[in-house]
Amino acid sequence: MNYKEILKKRIKTHRKILFSKEDEIILSLNEIICNMPRKAVILWALGLAEETVILLERKYPLEKRPRMALMSTKMWASGEIKMPVAKKAILDCHAFTKEISSPVDIARVHAIGQACSTVHTNGHAIGFPIYDLSALIFENDLDNYDEIITSRIQYYTEKLLYWKEHYKTHSSQWASFIID
Repeated sequence: MNYKEILKKRIKTHRKILFSKEDEIILSLNEIICNMPRKAVILWALGLAEETVILLERKYPLEKRPRMALMSTKMWASGEIKMPVAKKAILDCHAFTKEISSPVDIARVHAIGQACSTVHTNGHAIGFPIYDLSALIFENDLDNYDEIITSRIQYYTEKLLYWKEHYKTHSSQWASFIID
């Protein structure tokens, strides 16, 4: 079964997440993430979350939970607040999905939550692409899935490689628990 057939089957069974950690395209991306410095992965994930928050703010201008999750996470990463405060903001962000019906937006909100959770452990980093790619498939024509996925994976990879080269010169202050 080719990947298009797998996606069709997952859509037909009303899955909200169309990708899995075991999918070949996700495995290859996760391998890159696992070999990256922790700070680079955090900067990568939070940058992608920022882009996604902006998309959601255009559609839901009064909704602040995704932005608050991102802001709290940045404060946590810099040592300004402790994990429980950021965790609450991230969980509040995820809770927003219970109030919306768009599969695209639900996936995007969860992508933000996963990106923010990367500060806790790099294992959450792969959650962003899993949800983000799902949103892109829900939003676009499945006939063009290959081009959409390939382009987005390339974007993730380019951003990861950028942060691998530049994370040390980034002006971020880091909490003591975040080490390379």
